[in-house]
Amino acid sequence: MTDTRTIDAPVEQFTEDGFLVLPGFLPSGLVDRLVPEVDQWVDTGLRQASIDACRPGARPPLTVELDLEAHGELAVHPPLLELLSHPALLGESFVFHHLHSDRRPAGAPGKSWHHDYEQRPQRDRRLPMVHALHYIRGLTQEQGPLAVLAGSHREVADKDALGHRGTDVLPGETVIDTLPPGSTVVLHSALFHTRRPAAAPDTGATAPRYMIDGSYCRTGRLWPPVKPYWRRILAVARTRALAADRPELFAERHFGEYGEPEGRGR
Repeated sequence: MTDTRTIDAPVEQFTEDGFLVLPGFLPSGLVDRLVPEVDQWVDTGLRQASIDACRPGARPPLTVELDLEAHGELAVHPPLLELLSHPALLGESFVFHHLHSDRRPAGAPGKSWHHDYEQRPQRDRRLPMVHALHYIRGLTQEQGPLAVLAGSHREVADKDALGHRGTDVLPGETVIDTLPPGSTVVLHSALFHTRRPAAAPDTGATAPRYMIDGSYCRTGRLWPPVKPYWRRILAVARTRALAADRPELFAERHFGEYGEPEGRGR
């Protein structure tokens, strides 16, 4: 288990840079239980079902990520919650936003420059939102590097303001392409980042890219949900008594209605 006291110094830099790289942050026992859950999530169609359920009029999925035992534990991993509680990140009061789980094959396409700060319309950065990107099998150059644009979280911009640049190399970027298993990259959600295309291996030996991203928001406004069945996700967490000592972590009262501008629906 990682002791967050060992990373106090780089945490202080988070305010300026907007990201923090934590090699080997997750314990191997948790990683070993997460991998087969991701495989199950992808191979049985649960991931696709969760995406299809976001279509207008669709029914909620029967299973959400937090139903998976180790995924639920990851969402409330004590060292992660302690880290997020640091004043340079979210502070003591924050709410869980979502968890996404995926496995991408060798040769998969990239994703254009974007940020993931949920605000409609984009108008300020008064309250932070954070994404924790968990690379449970690590990351190599062949699997699709992550590139981030340090400091870009301090500018107010639409999510796709840099989308026209595709996955191009941008001045001032930092490339993260070599991480051991169980590593986590913490991003301010307004930080522009891109996933570069994964190299298609000549031998077929490149391992798939496993990544689980969890997101959390400082309380103090009604945050827009990203899934129409967001109440079910929070209810699953409460039923499982995940982080029972943090009653606000899965409280519905910190969210507006799905698909509406921030502040409406309450």
